[in-house]
Amino acid sequence: MVLFSLVASHADIDLETVARLSAGASEVPVHVVNGTPEIVGAIALATCNRYEIYAEARSEDDVEAARSAIVTAISEHSGLAEHTVSTAFETRSGNAVTSHLFAVSSGLDSAVVGEREIAGQVRRALSGAQQDASASPALVRLFQAASKTAKDVGAQTALGSRGLSIVSVALDLAAEITGSSQLPHAGSYAGTKAVIFGTGAYAGATMAKLSERGCTDISVFSSSGRAEAFVASRSGTALDEASLADAIAQADVLIGCSGSDNRVEAADIERLRSSSPGNLVILDLALTHDFDPAVADLDNVDLLTLESVRLAAPAEQASSLAAASHIVEAAAHNFAKAQSSRAMDAAIVALRRHTMGVLEAELERVRSQHGCTAAAEEMEFAMRRMVKSLLHTPTVRARELAAAGDGDAYLAGLEALFGITVDAPVAATPEAPTPAATDCPVEHTA
Repeated sequence: MVLFSLVASHADIDLETVARLSAGASEVPVHVVNGTPEIVGAIALATCNRYEIYAEARSEDDVEAARSAIVTAISEHSGLAEHTVSTAFETRSGNAVTSHLFAVSSGLDSAVVGEREIAGQVRRALSGAQQDASASPALVRLFQAASKTAKDVGAQTALGSRGLSIVSVALDLAAEITGSSQLPHAGSYAGTKAVIFGTGAYAGATMAKLSERGCTDISVFSSSGRAEAFVASRSGTALDEASLADAIAQADVLIGCSGSDNRVEAADIERLRSSSPGNLVILDLALTHDFDPAVADLDNVDLLTLESVRLAAPAEQASSLAAASHIVEAAAHNFAKAQSSRAMDAAIVALRRHTMGVLEAELERVRSQHGCTAAAEEMEFAMRRMVKSLLHTPTVRARELAAAGDGDAYLAGLEALFGITVDAPVAATPEAPTPAATDCPVEHTA
């Protein structure tokens, strides 16, 4: 198993670039898995402020070719030059892959530190990859461990206890800038009219937050026509092209969550709001903007973007961050240890197969010379027990060296002493046992 990742996030590049890279994000894993022999599996994690590809290469020697194939695929789907794509991503390998994903899933690397929505996005990324058959077993284990770590952080620390998210911080910021005349109670949206653009998970979270804050007049528009189905299980009003204009004219808050190609232009907002005396707050929370940035220049219009939210996000308490970081570090260490141990299975199986092969050859000589006599059977029993005992220490050492990160030394020893070559240690598949052999090469009872 050779895992690596390509990471582009709010921490390193601007969100506009992240958005451009993310075009066609869901198609890249299937594209590279089906078209690149060096790649065993791939999963894309695309959110409002990051685009990351997690992949498994067949061997260390294949990593560079695998990375190049992913860069090419992203370039083709985004329309950006390969050089631009390559320089936008940071490549991680080894334990850094695990540590980063676990931190991301736990909300430690979010624009709003401690937000819990990212954990669901990680789960959905894995689910989507499994449905598309692009997730390798190693990547499935990685993402499942990341989700478990996020749960542990949520259960064992106060991180995220305030329920902060990009949506909640955006709503707080909007309430702050509009003032008491429009939002009479701090953070309350009672009596306001809101229009949401989009029907995805992000829009659902936004609708829930608005409802929690007392907003009862929520309308939803979807350029793809899914608004009716979206509001069927929620309170709210579905809008179509005909009713959208009037809703915009009367709204107090417009919230973009769709990231569709049908951007609302500044001229349209100006025209529709020409007879509306009240102020309008636009929260453009889509990675690819739902609103023309020029709306910020209109009279009586305030525009808040993801970048505004990131800058306004409050810091979590140092104690909560420290506790969460400790859980993430421990989980990453344990995962690496387990995977290293798993990677030695092939070497252990190869040694056992080699040794049992030598034993069977010797036993065949005994049988041919002495037949199936009681003495021959007793000798066979003793020889099998002796070989199993001899295999005990090499098996234990394999596990110990793997846990210490010295598995290569063990492989080198096998080749030097026995001529056994294990080219690419991977998780061993069950094999048919040799006569009188068990899964563990050590017999613990007489």
